Amino acid sequence: MKPTIALKQENLGLLPPNIKVPSYDRDKVRTSIVHIGVGNFHRSHEAYFTNELMERYGVMDCGICGVGLLDYDRRIYNILKDQDGLYTLMVKELDGSVSARVIGSLVEFLFAPENPIAVIEKMASPDIRIISLTITEGGYNLNEATGQFDFSNPVVVEDMKNPLSPKTVFGYLAQALKLRMQRDVSGCTIQSCDNIQGNGDVAKKALLNYVKAAEPELLPWIEKNVSFPNAMVDRITPVTVAADIQKVTDQFLVEDQWPVVCEPFIQWVIEDDFVAGRPEWEKVGAQFVKDVVPYENMKLRLLNAGHSVLGMLGALHGYDTIDEAARDADFNAFLRSFMDVEVSPTLGNLGGIDLDSYKKSLIARFQNIYMKDLISRICLESSAKIPIFLLPTIKAQLQGDGHIERAAFVVAAWCKYNDGVDEKGKSYVIKDAMSDELIRAAAQSHQNPKRFLEIEPVFGDMIKNQAFVAAFIKSLEMLRSKSVKECVVELEKKLA
Repeated sequence: MKPTIALKQENLGLLPPNIKVPSYDRDKVRTSIVHIGVGNFHRSHEAYFTNELMERYGVMDCGICGVGLLDYDRRIYNILKDQDGLYTLMVKELDGSVSARVIGSLVEFLFAPENPIAVIEKMASPDIRIISLTITEGGYNLNEATGQFDFSNPVVVEDMKNPLSPKTVFGYLAQALKLRMQRDVSGCTIQSCDNIQGNGDVAKKALLNYVKAAEPELLPWIEKNVSFPNAMVDRITPVTVAADIQKVTDQFLVEDQWPVVCEPFIQWVIEDDFVAGRPEWEKVGAQFVKDVVPYENMKLRLLNAGHSVLGMLGALHGYDTIDEAARDADFNAFLRSFMDVEVSPTLGNLGGIDLDSYKKSLIARFQNIYMKDLISRICLESSAKIPIFLLPTIKAQLQGDGHIERAAFVVAAWCKYNDGVDEKGKSYVIKDAMSDELIRAAAQSHQNPKRFLEIEPVFGDMIKNQAFVAAFIKSLEMLRSKSVKECVVELEKKLA
């Protein structure tokens, strides 16, 4: 057996030819981006685009400094520190072939709980032009019902009391931007890379809400000197599992403690609104546009909602991965009808986009048997996802007296999902910031089906809509008496 090689800068020249390594001199890379939330998606997406710009065009002024804000981030911090910021990106094609490259664009990493002042100073540096975020849908701390910043959140309360030892992204941003203002440093761009409609607008709203209470004198400066471009991001990137780590070792002879696996498809559509300049990511495939809305509506309501559809149905049935659910003929037919009948009419004018081809490509991506995207990953934090991915379709259809039966069925399936056990009797953990309330409401829905829709932070006032409530109750009653596959088949026959 050939010896394996630990992934470090000094060992890049020793790696076998079947894995691509950075050809640029990483010592000459200058950092101009701080990224908060260095998870798998950032490493398959923004860091990948940036690496390609360095590799193919020799652009050396767009290095990334990663920041881990949470105690949970200690592991990725330690691993990337040990590996000089390097990691393997493994792309799994639909035909089963695999390619791999080492990404080198992440040239610094700071662990905020260890040294918060260092993070604030880095973000305040004149060299930093962009502060980008992948903090998940729930990380913006906005109440779904009111749309306002949640100042009752205990960590926000702490940040208000101890501004120089913040815990939240908004605490850090406020202090860093305050330093930039005080030191007469130029503004910067805050770029959300999260799956949220109008993610730049959401980031701006959340930050300004916080700053208005915490540092009100900073508001005019932010309005004048900071931009928040909206963007649509897309690349299916599952959780790294032990088999992926072993695959990198066996096929590429690389000892990588946390490689990233992704699909070949990648898309990044961005409003061109950068107050301090930006990398020319368009040279490596990103799209800069005036209006992101048509792209993000299409992606959020089809891809992300499609994931939630397959996740909820698959979880109840007892599937483990998205490709299993997507290759189930009954679930596949339900998903396609949901896309065609309920989502597509809400998308409006998409210009030159071939919507039918896009939907077909989504099905193929979901069915990629080599990705093994875990259903548990798709279902986690659904209280933050459902209001963004699924409910806008229901609301739009209700306004036009359109079909909502399938979307309401998915909401009912989510309610049943919170019972915590699949149809094979296997229990699972509800991983959600609102898990206590979700589990309690789901339990109470056995006697009072409307109880689940009373979760105001998720549903707002949708319980007042009789058509939606009726469709939800009908679906929940079906799911309480029959298997999810029986329900799906019956529903499709009725709606055909």
